[in-house]
Amino acid sequence: MNKLIIPNLLNDLYAVLPEIILSLTLVAVVVYDLIFSKNKKALPYISLTGIVLTFVLLSGQFGKPASAFGILGTNSLLSLDGFSFFFKIVILITSFFIVLFSISSKEIESCSDRLGEYYSLIFGMIIGMFLMVSANDLVMIYLSLELLSLSSYILAGFVKTSVRNSEAQLKYLIYGSASSGIMLFGISILYGITGSTNLNEINSLIHSPAGNHLSFLISIIMIFAGIGFKISVVPFHFWTPDVYEGAPITITAFLSVASKAAGFAVLIRFITVAFVDNTNGSGYFAVLNFIDWQYLLIIFSIITMTFGNFSALWQDNLKRMLAYSSIAHAGYLMLGVAVLSDQGLMAVLVYFFVYLFMNLGAFYVVMLIAHKINSEDIDDYKGIGYSLPFLGTALGIFLVSLTGLPPTAGFIGKLYLFIALVDANMITVAIIALLNTVVSLYYYIRVLRAMFLVRSDNQVEVKLTSLNYIVLVLLISPVLILGIYFTPLVEFAKASVQILGL
Repeated sequence: MNKLIIPNLLNDLYAVLPEIILSLTLVAVVVYDLIFSKNKKALPYISLTGIVLTFVLLSGQFGKPASAFGILGTNSLLSLDGFSFFFKIVILITSFFIVLFSISSKEIESCSDRLGEYYSLIFGMIIGMFLMVSANDLVMIYLSLELLSLSSYILAGFVKTSVRNSEAQLKYLIYGSASSGIMLFGISILYGITGSTNLNEINSLIHSPAGNHLSFLISIIMIFAGIGFKISVVPFHFWTPDVYEGAPITITAFLSVASKAAGFAVLIRFITVAFVDNTNGSGYFAVLNFIDWQYLLIIFSIITMTFGNFSALWQDNLKRMLAYSSIAHAGYLMLGVAVLSDQGLMAVLVYFFVYLFMNLGAFYVVMLIAHKINSEDIDDYKGIGYSLPFLGTALGIFLVSLTGLPPTAGFIGKLYLFIALVDANMITVAIIALLNTVVSLYYYIRVLRAMFLVRSDNQVEVKLTSLNYIVLVLLISPVLILGIYFTPLVEFAKASVQILGL
């Protein structure tokens, strides 16, 4: 028996080598901070090194699906396939930019004595998200979600000098604890019904009539509530505007992209592994009849995108507007999941990849300008396009892409989403999504109008460092290039969905 266990354990450890490197980087950050407590300048560079090394090791695993920590490879806790690989790439790219953002952030600089804790918690979030996107077991999903949540609760209130920062942290903690408890209760009910927490086993067990009763439905709704909290779906969104506005901009950007990506990865895997019976020749999923996932997802997505867009219309604070915009984008993404097909999932992956750059870019420009004018109010951005032409143009590009207009990458994301909806004969839903896009155009244009069509007597000057220019170019380039040449991204997304084995 030992001869079988040891090689299997070595294979498992090799499969999670990227997660091990992230954990070692976290330890390196803590050790460096303890030894060199007076000189913390190297901390972001240690973090960047760990992220790059993880990216390199992860790249070697693409196209080599594996499982980890199961009994002789069966009923594993982690599924290391192309699907999880794609989301890990999104998380790593986001994390790389967040560390670069942090170097330029005055909010983080004001807490220079606690930088070791800051970067340690960042890596706590990354490890939690890595485990979430690969988790094939409800207990592993819950534990990894808690690792992500506990780190993010602290980071949301990391800047102690701000009153709204502490308020954001408290609200995030209260809502997060409640949703976590609801999700855990749902998992316990589902375990009581099926006798297993493994998604593959649950799929085989719920074929029996024993799973067809009210308690089963209640457990699914409770688990969905916990996942919905992470992806900011209405009505589990209440924390989002306050936390996004009050948290440091670096953490707000991180939560809006990476945390949302991990949440969607969990939702997709939960539905497709536990509830999909098979796929027919057209690539559409045959879902088990215990719950109408398509109807449920469509209702939630329409409510989410409509609420997010109409709420954003009334916002004067740019961070708060982007928070409601993020809620609306969660609605669009959920529509891709609701299609329940390979093409729908491919649209979600393409959308997420381009959303990464345009959303991070918008928050980065807001951070650079807010540091100078000490305001995030849209009215204070009057004339920015003339006094700060480079930053104004960059923000304009990101906002146009968030709207989904050509020739930016945002258009490609929404194009593939609408194609998936039309192919699935969800014409009415596609029209509703299109009308919501028109609504979003208004509040994005409002920012562009303030920057370029309204003159201001106050001339603002922001001295950009070489790092600022490099980061902006790295964010703008994919938004423009992928809007014209997007074939590699689409092929990458297709390969990731196919390796999922649906």
